[in-house]
Amino acid sequence: MNKIVSSAKVYLSRSKILKAGRGVFANTDIKRGETIERCPVIEIPEHSSSSINQSALVEYIYYLGKNKDRLMVVLGFGSIYNHSHQPNAKYKEKYKDRSIDFIAINEIKKDEEITVNYNQGKQKHKSPLWFNVDL
Repeated sequence: MNKIVSSAKVYLSRSKILKAGRGVFANTDIKRGETIERCPVIEIPEHSSSSINQSALVEYIYYLGKNKDRLMVVLGFGSIYNHSHQPNAKYKEKYKDRSIDFIAINEIKKDEEITVNYNQGKQKHKSPLWFNVDL
C-alpha cells in the first residue's frame, strides 16, 4: 500500500447547498487535474449492508465496483463531499491501495465548495441517487 497523507488543501464548513449541512471547501486554489485528497476506505462486509442501508450512514457511504456491489465508508473528508450534477471534482477508486482520490475537473478557487457527482464519479451522469437529496 502507498503512503496516504492527509490533505491541507481542504477544510470543512457550512455548505451553501440547501439542506446539505457541512461541505468540503478549498483551502487554496486548486488546479484542474490536481489531486485534492486521497482518502482511505473501509469496506462494509456484505452481511452488514442491510443494516447500513437502513441507517443514517446510507448518506455517507459509496457504492463502488463495476456493479456498485461494494459498499465503502470513505475516511478523511471523503464522505462529506456534497453531490452536484455540475461538479468541480470527481473521485477515482484505487482498489489496490484501498483508497479513493478526489481530483479537480475544473479550476477550484480558494474557499469554493468542492462537489462530486455521486454516480460512480462520472461527471455528467444524471441517474437518481440511492437516497433522497434536494437539488
